[in-house]
Amino acid sequence: MSTMRELKGRIGSVQSSQKITSAMKMISSAKLRKAEIALKHVVPFRDQIQSTINNLLGADSDYQSPLTEQRPVQRVAFVIFGSDEGLCGAFNVQLYKSLIDSIDILRESSDSTIEVTVYPIGKKVKSLVAKTPGIQVRPVEYLSSKSTPDTLKRFSDELTEAFLAHEFDRIEVVYAYYKSVASQVMKTRLLLPISTEEFLSDAKAHRNTPYIELVLPLFVRSTLQEACYQSRTSEQGARIMAMQMASDNAKNLLEDLQLEYNKLRQQGITTELLDILGGTVKDTE
Repeated sequence: MSTMRELKGRIGSVQSSQKITSAMKMISSAKLRKAEIALKHVVPFRDQIQSTINNLLGADSDYQSPLTEQRPVQRVAFVIFGSDEGLCGAFNVQLYKSLIDSIDILRESSDSTIEVTVYPIGKKVKSLVAKTPGIQVRPVEYLSSKSTPDTLKRFSDELTEAFLAHEFDRIEVVYAYYKSVASQVMKTRLLLPISTEEFLSDAKAHRNTPYIELVLPLFVRSTLQEACYQSRTSEQGARIMAMQMASDNAKNLLEDLQLEYNKLRQQGITTELLDILGGTVKDTE
């Protein structure tokens, strides 16, 4: 049975933890607002590029580009956007499970052996991917979950070059789509080859090949950037929920400890009163 001193120490420890989780929730809330603002700028930019491609394709629906080339899939790369910091619940584990599911589906649908390379972005997800057998892990040292648009552009260009050089036949992105603070959806999206089926247009017939060649790489960059920003925002949402849950658990635990402490304190007072009364009775005798 716990003593009053032990309970007092546990209460102090839980109170300290509750202060930390509450402070981290406030910090994550501030970061979430910044991430949401950045995301609101990225999504319209990508949508505008897609709209531009829609208009350019027009009658060129049969247009072929090295970036749209469909070829037999033998070598596949996955880019997974996780977090560099922990304390965000099952965020990274869910991303990792989504990656494994995507790899399994791809291998089951293929008649041949597929070589899989994974680019893990974020220290936490990198540690999970590193333990996975049957894949090649290729860390990108200059990238993190907080990378700037210029750094993401560099990575996007490297992926595009690898695809054009036939190093990979297919490149996909695994990320967390931000719906709300309480809801993040794990998604896998095709980055390369670009599917022209995404672009439908009723524009007038004219040849726009030179313009399309300029815009398609921008589409790849914006898609990669959006995936990064979606995961970045989702990470903060997941951390807020994790810290809220931790604070609620600490509150419940404090109530239980305080109740137990009060019971022991009351028992102590009752025992002292009985001792005093017992002594008084003896004195009167």
